Amino acid sequence: MAKKSAALKRTADVKGAVFLGLGSILGTGVFVILSLVTLQVGEWALLAVAVGAIVATVNGLNSAQLAAAYPVSGGAYEYGYRLLHPYAGFTAGMMFLLAKSASAATAALAIGTFFRPNFHVACAIIAVLIVTATILFGLRRSNQVNAAILTISIAGLLSLIFGPKGVAPDLATPEFSIANVLQACALVFVAYTGYGRIATMGEEIIEPKKNIPRAMIITLVASALLYAGVAWAWIQGAAPTKLFQIAGYVALIGVLLNLLLGLSRVLLAMARRGDVAHFFSKLDKNGEPMAAILGMAGLICVLCLLREIKLAWSFSACTVLIYYAIMNTAALKLPTNKRIYPKWLAWVGLAACLFLAFWVPMIVWGITFVCIGAGLILRWTIAKLS
Repeated sequence: MAKKSAALKRTADVKGAVFLGLGSILGTGVFVILSLVTLQVGEWALLAVAVGAIVATVNGLNSAQLAAAYPVSGGAYEYGYRLLHPYAGFTAGMMFLLAKSASAATAALAIGTFFRPNFHVACAIIAVLIVTATILFGLRRSNQVNAAILTISIAGLLSLIFGPKGVAPDLATPEFSIANVLQACALVFVAYTGYGRIATMGEEIIEPKKNIPRAMIITLVASALLYAGVAWAWIQGAAPTKLFQIAGYVALIGVLLNLLLGLSRVLLAMARRGDVAHFFSKLDKNGEPMAAILGMAGLICVLCLLREIKLAWSFSACTVLIYYAIMNTAALKLPTNKRIYPKWLAWVGLAACLFLAFWVPMIVWGITFVCIGAGLILRWTIAKLS
């Protein structure tokens, strides 16, 4: 039987939740991935942005009603446990930890590459440690730091969108490919999934039933408008401004900040259930899950030691799509009295996740299945021995 631990404090309002959601979305995706998508599919990047936003909105609404019904830390890990099966919840939690840890390590390695290409791993680990120290000061102070980072990021994006345009780049692709466009849609969708950061904070948001759906919608609309503006700017031949470049560096730090916060909350929820060591469920005197924060920071640092980030985004895409497929399945099981949106919305979200997952490279699927199998075997072994 897992021991019960203290509850987290509710300190975040709608504004704070939106800041954290945008801080998670306006990072690697809009500053790095979107430019690559534009080069890959040209003007079809705008379609990828639109499709990604629509799929993200459907998933966001389903996630919002689940978070409102069960306002505790853990996201789909918690929903899978309560509405599906313990192994479904465990798989969702494991997928979240793997996906976002890989994304965080990618952001850290990118920071390291920008500053010292020859020592990018060491710089990446230093960046993770600095962000970890910031978070350990507490959620309220981290929100203030996140607000500053978000302000700089948005200013940089607007400088690109409304800045002078040069000669439009040659965006001609070898030949129009539906596969390329759908892969671009999957990549952009993954970039939007930072909104899930709001759901993992369910235990810390004031009046969650009202504020979580509101924060989700505001976050998705604002991020979709900025993504469309940036894609349009690249298509029109925009040249990166100095402010845009600085904002990119700062935004990557914001990615680390928000991902580490979200990851620690999922690890906290898993520890409360006994899926991982109970040690990670402990809160410090300020009500912060310090052990979980340090544990996830350690995992991110280990992933930084891999050095290679080429397949990181695709791996994150695969695991995130599995995570949201489980979340949508849980939404199908939501009791009628707790449902905010119609049931067909959950079916649409599930179908969209499975469809986009089809376009992820098979080698990534192989790695993901190995991780799932190893995790389930480990959990079964621990359950038998306990």
